[in-house]
Amino acid sequence: MELIESVKNWFSDYPVASNIIRYLVWVALVFFLIAWIRRWMKKNLHDNAIKYKVQKAIQIIGYLFIILITISYFTGSIQDFGLAIGLLTAGITITLQELILSIAGSFYIFFVRVYKPGDRIELNGIKGDVIDIDSMYTTMMEIGEWVSSDNYSGRIVKLSNAFVFKGPVYNYSLDFPFVWDEFNMPIRYESDIELAKEIIISAAQEILSEYVKNSIAGWKDVVNKYYIEDAQVEPTLAITMSDNWIQFNLRYIVDYKKRRITKHLLFEEIGKRIRETNGKVTWASATFEIVKIPTLNINETKHTSDNP
Repeated sequence: MELIESVKNWFSDYPVASNIIRYLVWVALVFFLIAWIRRWMKKNLHDNAIKYKVQKAIQIIGYLFIILITISYFTGSIQDFGLAIGLLTAGITITLQELILSIAGSFYIFFVRVYKPGDRIELNGIKGDVIDIDSMYTTMMEIGEWVSSDNYSGRIVKLSNAFVFKGPVYNYSLDFPFVWDEFNMPIRYESDIELAKEIIISAAQEILSEYVKNSIAGWKDVVNKYYIEDAQVEPTLAITMSDNWIQFNLRYIVDYKKRRITKHLLFEEIGKRIRETNGKVTWASATFEIVKIPTLNINETKHTSDNP
């Protein structure tokens, strides 16, 4: 008891020294908590990216605590505890804004149904199929890049959920799992144009009939749900003329995951039927017509010499 009384008397006799000791105790406590929390995060968090960000954030928050303690002890300018908490909260928000946005993004994705696992999306310029969504990241199997068409590249991409607030999200399968595709076919001017039109449309109708049938009901739901005009889902053909050929543009609807194979089947069937016309319809290629060849006169002059 005498020891405690003597310590109390010493603190009362030397207020400046006592404040410094209290300040050092608080600082030591903050550093201890930072070290303990970082060790706990290191053991319990398995994602290295999240582990790194959280550990850095905890460290910065600890520094903010030390700054507030320093101001309150040595300047006395912060008397209102609510103001101190407000400043600390603002600091935490700035420090963890990416983390907070990612968590908020996961709730937004879930409740608004921006996308779900299995959807094909394009987010932050990266296109792929969603294979997982957690509280921080959206995981996609990438398509495109160095491979043609909509094929998998083999890379798995993790994107922060915060990107749903930072730019557009393109969803290939939300509400309407079909897309419109098109390609051009050059036909020679000497071909039977009506026969060519019949071949292309009939082949498209046969190959795409299942897609057209399934897309009609889906498109009606889209028209009823959104402010959008009705669109034609049947294959359509547009014809334009160029200097070298007649260009047939086939536009059609297809399952968003089957663009490549569908285009292959269409080209194969249309090419087969064109070959069966025995020359009535033929493919065109770039041609060059030589209008005039300039005349080249070569005069051979024979030199002779007179011998004396």
